[in-house]
Amino acid sequence: MDESPFLLACRRKPVPHTPVWFMRQAGRSLPEYLRLREGVPMLESCTRPEMIVEITLQPVRRYAVDAAIFFSDIMVPLRAIGVDLDIKPGVGPVIADPIRDAAGLEALRPLVPDDVPYVTEAVAGLTGELGATPLIGFAGGPFTLASYLIEGGPSKNHDRTKAMMYGEPELWATMMDRLADLTIAFLKVQVAAGASAVQVFDSWVGAVAPQDYRESVLPHTSRIFAEAEALGVPRIHFGVGTGELLGLMGEAGADVVGVDWRVPLDEAVRRVEPGKALQGNLDPALLFAPWETVEHRARDVLARGRTAEGHIFNLGHGVLPSTNPDVLARLADLVHEASSEY
Repeated sequence: MDESPFLLACRRKPVPHTPVWFMRQAGRSLPEYLRLREGVPMLESCTRPEMIVEITLQPVRRYAVDAAIFFSDIMVPLRAIGVDLDIKPGVGPVIADPIRDAAGLEALRPLVPDDVPYVTEAVAGLTGELGATPLIGFAGGPFTLASYLIEGGPSKNHDRTKAMMYGEPELWATMMDRLADLTIAFLKVQVAAGASAVQVFDSWVGAVAPQDYRESVLPHTSRIFAEAEALGVPRIHFGVGTGELLGLMGEAGADVVGVDWRVPLDEAVRRVEPGKALQGNLDPALLFAPWETVEHRARDVLARGRTAEGHIFNLGHGVLPSTNPDVLARLADLVHEASSEY
């Protein structure tokens, strides 16, 4: 495991080839996943250890990826502590009772390992199956979790969320503290069971301006990564639309900063402080273009990635549902072959 190209790249050490994995590689683009999930609600599938193991392994069998990503959802720990929520097809997470005042915060109790025994069982099973392939555990970032809880579901403008952040800073700080605790606890459960790395998905934090990120988000994210440091595994930080926040995300303390497709990796190198690896960042929509275009753009990502101290090839966001798995397989092979030339 110590010689894993993925883990070596996370630690900015020499690699035999650029490692590759894909966000959302486990799931909706795979026909075998759709067959297995038929009739099983999303959150229920995240509580069945045998199903979690099988879904996590499916892309590892198909693609020459250098890491597996644990099949779960960022809403799982919230559901585990008793928040009444569901993931509705075509909509996303929906919260029955949005949290918009101090009384609502009572729903956010601490997470303990006994709340998620299925996670411990599944991670332990996966580490035995994966052998030398690292398993990435993950959790949601505090801003993204807060947005779902406050808005009651997905939001384009995060207006209620920002209203609390701007207008009720003490309430906001308390909520963010509790969500940071939840994220830390969920990551600890996965690493204790055998995960080799962790990623924090603060997917919607790109909606925040840099000054507001520094004042209202960064202290909580920094605490997550500071406490995760003691776990002894690489830590990855990712958000969408975060080009203006990349430097601050680097300051938060992760070992690897994820970059979406909007900022070229060589530019991201200039924005992120030294001592960090980068992950990314092919536009997921490019996978629908002719192969010649995919190859050209992938080679460009690899070339720009060589300016970083460490580079993990990935998409700039998750695999889109109608993506052809054969293209992903071909892309993983290309990344290995092209990067080996250097």
